[in-house]
Amino acid sequence: MEEYLKQALEIVKAQASVRNMTEDEITSMVKTLAEGIQNVAEGEEKKEPTKPSIDPKKAIREKSIVCLECGKSFKVLTKKHLASHDLTPEEYKEKWGYKKSTSLVARGLARERRKKMQEMKLWEKRKKTT
Repeated sequence: MEEYLKQALEIVKAQASVRNMTEDEITSMVKTLAEGIQNVAEGEEKKEPTKPSIDPKKAIREKSIVCLECGKSFKVLTKKHLASHDLTPEEYKEKWGYKKSTSLVARGLARERRKKMQEMKLWEKRKKTT
């Protein structure tokens, strides 16, 4: 396991050098990579993790949302990314215990979008055209 851990640390070190990562992200990424490298080396294939890299309640943050499948951080969890895990947004929410109405967007970005839409008042413009 020690060799796998060293390899995982090198990968995470390279990743951390090109983007900001929280301590939780670094820790979970090292753990996930070390296990993945070990599984590949031993010929095992781990299709689905038994537990998420972090608590689903803490995955949606102010500036990012963490994919519970792979542990990567995004501003938005897109359909395309979830498709890489063979999941739809609905299946992802159901699997990790989110409400159907939960937005897979970082809190800050969702707040900005909501504010922008309120400023635009599209519903008033739509009434005028009909």
